[in-house]
Amino acid sequence: MDLERMRALLAALQEARYAGVRSVSYDGKSINYGSDAELANAIADLEGRIATANSGRPRRRRWGTVASKGL
Repeated sequence: MDLERMRALLAALQEARYAGVRSVSYDGKSINYGSDAELANAIADLEGRIATANSGRPRRRRWGTVASKGL
């Protein structure tokens, strides 16, 4: 899928999520998501693919651990 199609699909997914709708129509196809979490995962996946297409490498995520003794 080319970059412009991915951006258009991302916009359609975001509009549907912000409207509270779990069904998206794009290029004559309809996709129904079972929950908001599934829609959020689709958006995150597409954002990652767009970032990879833009930079040529996958985006990096940093994970860390924070601890406190409650003092």
